[in-house]
Amino acid sequence: MAHITTQVPTAYTNFAPISRFFSALFDGLVRIAENNPKMRQINALAALSDEQLAARGLKREDIAHYVFKSSYWV
Repeated sequence: MAHITTQVPTAYTNFAPISRFFSALFDGLVRIAENNPKMRQINALAALSDEQLAARGLKREDIAHYVFKSSYWV
């Protein structure tokens, strides 16, 4: 038999504004990362088939290295 309660302890409601703040902050950081041109390029290349990648001279496991090779020494 399961027991369900709909009452939330007041200790949790006291932290709701802090929780909303951090949730909004991290949502914003995710949006920034997803709108990065390099991430868009990675997503576009990942959407290609293996044959299309091979035509470009890439393997699926080399996509990140290919996109970030100008930014990082890997």
